[in-house]
Amino acid sequence: MRPTVLMIAAATLVATGAFAAEPEIDRPEASAQAVGAAHTLRSIPEACARLEGMFTGEAAEPYRFAVVRTSPNCQPRARFVDAADAKPSTADGWLLNDRISVPSAGCPSRKAVVEVWRKPGDAAPPALDAQGRARIYLGDSAAAAKADKLATVTTFAASMTVEGQGCD
Repeated sequence: MRPTVLMIAAATLVATGAFAAEPEIDRPEASAQAVGAAHTLRSIPEACARLEGMFTGEAAEPYRFAVVRTSPNCQPRARFVDAADAKPSTADGWLLNDRISVPSAGCPSRKAVVEVWRKPGDAAPPALDAQGRARIYLGDSAAAAKADKLATVTTFAASMTVEGQGCD
C-alpha cells in the first residue's frame, strides 16, 4: 500500500506536535473569580497536590497561582515539578493535560490561563507473588538503582499566563 498525501500530512502533523494545542482534558471556561478570593483550579490526587489561584488586583502581578500539598499524610504516586525548570514540550514526551481558563470578575477582559503538562512514567505496581502479595525487596531495588534501571513516575508541571487588557 502506497502512502497517500493525507497519510503523509497526518504523520507530519503528529511528528511536529501540531496536535499538542488540544489538551487531554476538555473543560469549559471556569466561573469568574473576584479579586483577592483564593480558588482551587484543579486537584491532582496522584501528586498529592492542588493548584490554587487568586487575582491580586496588582498591575505587576495580576494573578498568582501556587501548587499546594493536599495533606501531609498523602503518599504521592507522581511528582510535581516547576515548569520553568522542566520546560515541558511535546518534543520531550510531555502531553498537554489540561488548560484552565479563569476570567476575572472585576475585569471581564482579563483572564488567567493555567496549562497543566503531564509526562507519563513507566512505574507499575510489582507483580503479585505466589501468596497474592505485592512485595518489594530491598536487594532487588538496590541492584536496579545501581544499574540505573529504576522506573520513572509520572511527572506534572503547570505554567500560567494572563491574557487580555487590564481594567484600571
